[in-house]
Amino acid sequence: MDASSSISLQQTPLEDHSLEASPVPYKKSLVTTLMEAATFHTPSFKEDTYVISHLKSSERKALQDLKAKLSSSNGSVEDCSMWGVHLLGGDEKANVILLKFLRARDFRVIDAHKMLDKCLVWRKEFGAEDILEEDLGFKELEGAVAYMHGCDREGRPVCYNGYGVFREKEVYDSILGDDQKLKKFLRWRVQVLERGIKLLHFKPGGVNSIVQVIDLKDMPKRELRVASNHIVSLFQDNYPEMVARKIFINVPWYFSVLYSMFSPFLTQRTKNKFVISREGSVAETLYKYISPEEIPVQYGGLRNMQHVPPKPASEFTVRGEEKVNIQIEGIEAGATITWDIVVGGWELEYSAEFVPSAEDSYTIVVEKMRKMTPSDEAVHNSFTAREPGKMVISVDNTASRRKKVAAYRFIVRKSTAV
Repeated sequence: MDASSSISLQQTPLEDHSLEASPVPYKKSLVTTLMEAATFHTPSFKEDTYVISHLKSSERKALQDLKAKLSSSNGSVEDCSMWGVHLLGGDEKANVILLKFLRARDFRVIDAHKMLDKCLVWRKEFGAEDILEEDLGFKELEGAVAYMHGCDREGRPVCYNGYGVFREKEVYDSILGDDQKLKKFLRWRVQVLERGIKLLHFKPGGVNSIVQVIDLKDMPKRELRVASNHIVSLFQDNYPEMVARKIFINVPWYFSVLYSMFSPFLTQRTKNKFVISREGSVAETLYKYISPEEIPVQYGGLRNMQHVPPKPASEFTVRGEEKVNIQIEGIEAGATITWDIVVGGWELEYSAEFVPSAEDSYTIVVEKMRKMTPSDEAVHNSFTAREPGKMVISVDNTASRRKKVAAYRFIVRKSTAV
């Protein structure tokens, strides 16, 4: 039997009117069970503190010892700078960076000092401090392979990574075909990360790390092995504790199962940063950590739509075998309503109509009912009312048993005519 729900709004475009719903139970296949069992996420993850008074006494001592070793082994403050912070300056920004190196080496001062020294040398030789000014000629990769895009719910910058474009041999050869091209690509990849780090506060209680979203869809694993190893090595050695969370999306079922097998061999600290989401659950996973208005439209968000800066969106759930009507009431004559709506993965029907308040008026079909496929990213539309009434936006999931997450936002502008 079909189920139908409605969300009624009284011209409150920025309020959250989420619809509470639960998925209709159904029998799961063996593969689905394995995939869900292998899915790992840590919604209760808490980032390490950088408040000195909150550190253990042994950690505070390690910080002082690292400062002493750094001061004795380096000639000047200028020689000990990264990301515009003087590490021997003694301020809170320096403490945040030094604590990152200490945590990367479990507060072993000698090891942390070696890592820091190597990083300072690498940044000077690589020219990392000036890399943001370079034009490396990878405009075609912006917004596709690696790019900074919005923030998570905690205000951390988000870096999206997707390597599916390299499945095409021509693209792979043109970008990574030889050692020289690989070096240039790695330089560009560091440049993208440096853009994200430029957004960090390096202050206790501030935003001190980024979030990475890694899209594994169509990724040619064998071909990218060399490039991946270089990227991982560069980031591990020179950007310690810069990533608060890694969200893997569009993960093939076999990858999830492999993760569950190797999980016991990973440290808890590493596992706490991992979120592994199977194919078909991208939007549902990302909504847990990132608001819909900050998520790119191709992943079930509204970030690339018309609103800049992004306006808040309301989230709701569409259960299997359910139809949801979003009713925006109290629209005056001459007012224009503009709305965005997206459903993660779509695979349902969508329509919009205007219902006049007068009983003798006819309902106006603004958008005919149509099937929205996964390739449809988001809907953006507007309508000017000639008479008072309400807008009804419908998403019909009655043909599916699968729960969907969705988001919408709207704004009503009254007529300026006298």
